[in-house]
Amino acid sequence: MIERKIRKVLDMLTGEYPVITITGPRQSGKTTLAQTHFPSYAYANLEDPEIRSLAENDAREFFRRHPAPVVIDEIQRVPGLLSHIQARADQERLNGRYILTGSQQLGLRAAVSQSLAGRTAILQLLPLSVEELSGAGRGVDRDELLHKGFMPKIHGANVNVEQLYRNYFLTYVERDVRQLVNIRNLSHFEVFLKLLAGRVGQVANLSSLSNDVGVSATTLGEWLSALEASYIVFRLPPYFENFGKRLVKSPKLYFVEVGLAAYLLGIKSPEQAARDPLLGGLFENLVVVEALKARYNAGLDSGLHFFRDSRGLEVDLLLNHGRKLLPIEIKAARSFNASFADGVERFRQAVPNAEGGAVVYAGDLTPTVKGVRFTHFTGTAKLMESVC
Repeated sequence: MIERKIRKVLDMLTGEYPVITITGPRQSGKTTLAQTHFPSYAYANLEDPEIRSLAENDAREFFRRHPAPVVIDEIQRVPGLLSHIQARADQERLNGRYILTGSQQLGLRAAVSQSLAGRTAILQLLPLSVEELSGAGRGVDRDELLHKGFMPKIHGANVNVEQLYRNYFLTYVERDVRQLVNIRNLSHFEVFLKLLAGRVGQVANLSSLSNDVGVSATTLGEWLSALEASYIVFRLPPYFENFGKRLVKSPKLYFVEVGLAAYLLGIKSPEQAARDPLLGGLFENLVVVEALKARYNAGLDSGLHFFRDSRGLEVDLLLNHGRKLLPIEIKAARSFNASFADGVERFRQAVPNAEGGAVVYAGDLTPTVKGVRFTHFTGTAKLMESVC
């Protein structure tokens, strides 16, 4: 089993809070993490219709059958259970008693904030990271990772990648999004998702997408919010504090699971990924989400942005730490080129609170050019940790 980096933070928080809430995409390993980290705990899965019905209709009996300490899976299915957990946590006054998992952000966050304020720590577990795979001695080839993605099931068994993502789309993406918004035409929704996959690393223009899909921009905005709430897509916000009106102020779009984006683009092999016109965008997706995983695995908020202005100054990724900005350029190339550092250098000259800087690429050479360090993409998490 591949060791999850978030375990260290999970250990710490279990000693500080009565309730731990672990959120993240479906199939990202939440249940496995909870059950293996707390093997002696009782377990209840609210996806099971009988268990869900009991929790909805007789909470007292539910907790008699599943007494604390307990792992409760997919808590968003019965949000009413949270008030009972609050009461029990207040009565017991013991930490680490309730481990909750959930795969939707909006409803779960709102319910948890209302019922368990001050009583729960919230962790976000995304699919496996490059750092975790590398630490386990698994292959971390650029093209293979773009094709396969990071779902634990893919790296734990010999499975058909295309079939897994097809089933994931049909059983989880469609169902979860439909729980949040009313989708009348699934073919339009599928076209929308494929168009989003073709725009990874770009600012999403919903008006343009509306013309291509044949659905209003307002509806597409609702779909996009539902996809984000279900951990399918991730919007990277721009950094525009104190920079005036000349900046791009719309977020860039990425898929939480780059393997799903590759599947939607029809990429069927690592070799095809290497030749795909969207290689640069997919690789940028991989690196940005790897940085996000590193932040979440450390128990931190994202803290990530990008920068682009109307004069052509652009940086793919910014880490905002203590009023300092770490600019990062992302290149899919396997060969070193000193010019990759030019954008970071220009940004540092224009922005007083920028410091350091890095180029993350697929090459093995790791020199420092004009104060900008080059790093192989397997070092993305260490780059995040170096400024935490």
